[in-house]
Amino acid sequence: MRRSLTIGLLLVALSLVLVGGPSAFLSPSTEDVAPETSEDPEVELVTFEGSESAIWAYMSPSKTHKKHSPINVFVRGDSDEVVRLLQEDADGDWQELEEDEQDADADTYAVFGGNETNETDEANGTNGTNGTNGPNETNGPNGTDEGNESNETANKTNETANETGLEAINRQIATTTNWGETAGGTRYAWIDPGPDEPAYWTTETVQLDDGTYYGQRTHIRVYASPNPDDQWVAMQAHSEHFDWFTLRHRVDGVENAQLEVERELMALPQVDPKEDVVRQNVDNAGPSDADGWATKVNLMGLFVLPVFGLAAGREIVERTPQPLEDRITEVDKRRLAAAYDRIEVRHPILAGAIVALFLGVRVAGIALEQWATFLTMHNIAAILYPVIALGIPIATYLIARGLESRLDAAVAASISLAAAMWIDYGMVGVSSLPIDVVLQRMLVIVAIGLIAGGAARRATRDRVLNDMLLVGVAMWGLVLVGTLLGYF
Repeated sequence: MRRSLTIGLLLVALSLVLVGGPSAFLSPSTEDVAPETSEDPEVELVTFEGSESAIWAYMSPSKTHKKHSPINVFVRGDSDEVVRLLQEDADGDWQELEEDEQDADADTYAVFGGNETNETDEANGTNGTNGTNGPNETNGPNGTDEGNESNETANKTNETANETGLEAINRQIATTTNWGETAGGTRYAWIDPGPDEPAYWTTETVQLDDGTYYGQRTHIRVYASPNPDDQWVAMQAHSEHFDWFTLRHRVDGVENAQLEVERELMALPQVDPKEDVVRQNVDNAGPSDADGWATKVNLMGLFVLPVFGLAAGREIVERTPQPLEDRITEVDKRRLAAAYDRIEVRHPILAGAIVALFLGVRVAGIALEQWATFLTMHNIAAILYPVIALGIPIATYLIARGLESRLDAAVAASISLAAAMWIDYGMVGVSSLPIDVVLQRMLVIVAIGLIAGGAARRATRDRVLNDMLLVGVAMWGLVLVGTLLGYF
């Protein structure tokens, strides 16, 4: 029992080094990724020259002014003309996603509150003369239900106008990127139609994506102006990847996605990158890696202000490390030599099996998505998820049974799973992890180590079902179930 506790504590420390350590350097700080959840913020609206309507620079998962997801691309121009340019003047082929690909809930960073699904019925505020809105003001002139009724009517009218302006997107668009129509979790935008009309919450007009469902993709939510004469389109672009442990998409950030959409629009023949594309500070920095500078593309031939760039640089200072041999004592060298002598052929087999199974699920998911068109997205998940949930621990147990040392088996399995995770993140371009994912990954690394250690010959001398194995299996199962239920 004492030996098992020692190995367990060692695995916890090892998981902290293998996952927690790299995440601390690669991921943004908590202050950078956590949303502002003030219940009574000042709602600054983004306005457009020659337009009566305006839009809040954020999206929210509920009808409250929580700064959840920053809107980062604005296009000036008639919505039909924007669609025509994308359809006719670009070189790519936009693909409409299959119906079963449209159920992915593109959760923003979990530390943002991405699991919030409840909507509130707080009263919407009317537009003020200074271009700001108070979220607690009423819609009607006397704060009565008449205001709510007019709000609902305005919302329905807006939805009809949006369908007229962007209905072509719902079918097919052609650009240099293989975008597809998609659907994620509901996100609301706060729109002010103009004088004498109440502001209201609305959902996106359409959603687009580029990439693979089971790999990495860029996801865009599009919001059209409420008045056809105002001629603007707002977009929220972010990158996301499919997490096989949680069976849902996780958002990685917004900056790379914004750059991708910006490049797409700049590549249109009708767009002059020097005159028609600028970065404008809309003061919505904070959530994720947003810096507050949105892309503005002018397709109306209007005068565009000079570009004021905001350069962000990172200075990396590296120290010349002290030679490793100078920091290792003779005792350390003897311990390393003894550990090397204990390496068996099953150690690399164990490592290879864990890495192959973990990465194989990612590769197989993308391959089946692309080639096995007779399978739905749910079919693919049903086929491959058991490889993660059952295949990895079973393979670990079977291979580790031939190893002698409990410690060696546990360390080999934990390091292998951690390595597989980081290779997988590299494959899908993930450079930051939310806190809940870091914790979940640490727990599964400890669990797989306990399973391997409990399967080793020294652990099974007295009992096959020993304490280390039982704790490892229980931890693995509880973590996976908790993950699927949304606790991670």
